[in-house]
Amino acid sequence: MSIVETQEHQDLRAAVAALGRRHGRGFDRETLWSEAGKLGYLGVNLPGEYGGGGGGLAELSIVLEELGAAGCPLLLMVVSPAICGTVIARFGTDEQKREWLPGLADGSRTMAFGITEPDAGSNSHRITTTARKTDGGWVLSGRKVFISGVDITDATLIVGRTEDARTGSLKPCLFIVPRDAPGFHRTEIDMELQAVEKQFELVLDDVRLPANALVGDEDAGLLQLFAGLNPERVMTAAFALGMARHALDKAVDYARTRQVWKEPIGAHQAVAHPLAQAHIEIELARLMMRKAAHLYDAGDDAAAGEAANMAKYAAAEACVHAVDQAVHTLGGNGLTREYGLASLITASRVARIAPVSREMILNYVSHQSLGLPKSY
Repeated sequence: MSIVETQEHQDLRAAVAALGRRHGRGFDRETLWSEAGKLGYLGVNLPGEYGGGGGGLAELSIVLEELGAAGCPLLLMVVSPAICGTVIARFGTDEQKREWLPGLADGSRTMAFGITEPDAGSNSHRITTTARKTDGGWVLSGRKVFISGVDITDATLIVGRTEDARTGSLKPCLFIVPRDAPGFHRTEIDMELQAVEKQFELVLDDVRLPANALVGDEDAGLLQLFAGLNPERVMTAAFALGMARHALDKAVDYARTRQVWKEPIGAHQAVAHPLAQAHIEIELARLMMRKAAHLYDAGDDAAAGEAANMAKYAAAEACVHAVDQAVHTLGGNGLTREYGLASLITASRVARIAPVSREMILNYVSHQSLGLPKSY
């Protein structure tokens, strides 16, 4: 992996940044999503034969980061093209690819992702949503919680568990559940954080699905699941870095122009040094994100898993610090609607919590990278 971005990546970054500037804060999600799709940005990671750009996570993460830096992030990019599109492209049948990938690539179709459950939390081994095989296909039963954008997507890729006929143990599998499937109920969760993409609790009440709703091999569910979770971590890092850059840019501009005594406040080290530190942390996290994307695109899933977790951790910490320092730099103005930073105080913490907490990442690194014994 080259530390210096290719010219192609630089051109992509510049083009997406220009699109983001045209929309900016207060953007209309549907309009931006449609335009980004028509320009090929939403499906830049998907196969060219299905209407995508033929690139990978390296390119898709650039798109989300630059939109976030412009103040108009598209959270659904983490889910629809990155998780669902990647899983279908890698493991879906030819029929599933033809049905879903062109729409996911141009933005005309979208898909949510359902894994988290009320009683399982970060422990995916405790997932209780079960899939029972029938003569005509599958029957899904269970609950999911904190699932983004179910009301605005065409379907949800649900993580369920099937029973192994040989051992009787449950194993994870992935199913495409249409939004209007009978028995598929959603309830919006009242969130303090206001975002375009709402959060939902889902109930699957004996949802009947055809046999072709299963994505991939019934016996390789865990591999296929993590093929989607690693892109989720990389894209969460991109989302966090975009937000961090947006906040830092506002703070730097303010510190450069705000004058209280003889010189701008940015001339004072007590203001300048924390902003410089935030910039360093953002750049370090970006390098790890690029490493994770490169490893994933190269097909090294094991190494990509470690790097993706580290990238997500580093980007989340950099984001929280950058937003906090930006608000502090602006003082009272940092809490006004005019500057748009106060809402980021809550939003910046999302990357610390979702899709996996920083503590679980530290658990992963301690026993996977350092070889320490598990505590759970």
